[in-house]
Amino acid sequence: METLADPKRRRVALLAAAAAAFTVAGRLLGYGFGINTIVRCRSGHLFTTIWLPGVNLKALDLVVARVQYCPVGRHWTLVTPVRSADLSARRRRRARARRDIPLP
Repeated sequence: METLADPKRRRVALLAAAAAAFTVAGRLLGYGFGINTIVRCRSGHLFTTIWLPGVNLKALDLVVARVQYCPVGRHWTLVTPVRSADLSARRRRRARARRDIPLP
């Protein structure tokens, strides 16, 4: 019987706990994580992407930011999540109209 005494299981449990902690902390700060998370690139472009802390296949995850392709400016850049409350209704609509590729 394998338990958390196994180093591999411990690492997986620690990574899962860290991802959950970042998700909870981010949500408490007003960020929405999930399928259509609004993000801003370094050039100021707004678009939506899938943002699940610790989980991705299309970007280099830097915990609070990611290096990823910006579909608006068509360039690779650093992106960060944006609180919806910090945007006007018009900017939220425009961001949601621009979507990243649908890979997790």
